[in-house]
Amino acid sequence: MEHKELLAEAVRLATESVENGWGGPFGAVLTRDGSIVARGQNRVLLTGDPTAHAEMETIRKAIQILNPEAPSIAVEHQNESTLEYVPRPPGSPDPVPERARMLQGTSIYISGAPCPMCMSAIYWSRIDAVYYSCDLEDTAKIGFDDSFQYEDFKKPLDQRRIKIEQIYPEMGAESYATWTNRPDKHPY
Repeated sequence: MEHKELLAEAVRLATESVENGWGGPFGAVLTRDGSIVARGQNRVLLTGDPTAHAEMETIRKAIQILNPEAPSIAVEHQNESTLEYVPRPPGSPDPVPERARMLQGTSIYISGAPCPMCMSAIYWSRIDAVYYSCDLEDTAKIGFDDSFQYEDFKKPLDQRRIKIEQIYPEMGAESYATWTNRPDKHPY
């Protein structure tokens, strides 16, 4: 499928979400080699889940499709499917020599530019490319303005809108040490 067809499917999903009262005008499709792997649409109003954005729903569905052993992937199967190890890209500052592939080799088509949460999920998923129709300014004009988040992220922690404070670091250090000392950990 071509870019235009894939984006048209994302927009169709977005429109369907609005028409059915499921959520905002956001739809997404995840592709590999020009074929659709998974589809998603905004379902915040349907579920009451503020993370039920089109991109998040699409990523979750893709993982379910690509990992037939999920949700309980046995240790002996962790180097398969999206958890298969791939080498660190040349020039990467990543200290780990290899990590799980996740969704490398895929692209996502979205009716609107991703919000900060969705863009973070796209980075963590290692999706190769993002294609969208409406930009952040268009999205703000219809009542979905994320600019305050981008501005807030630039501030020191003690100046942000939401209180962020480190407490009892020694407590968290215990689980970090458990991860560090696990001989068969699977970096992702």
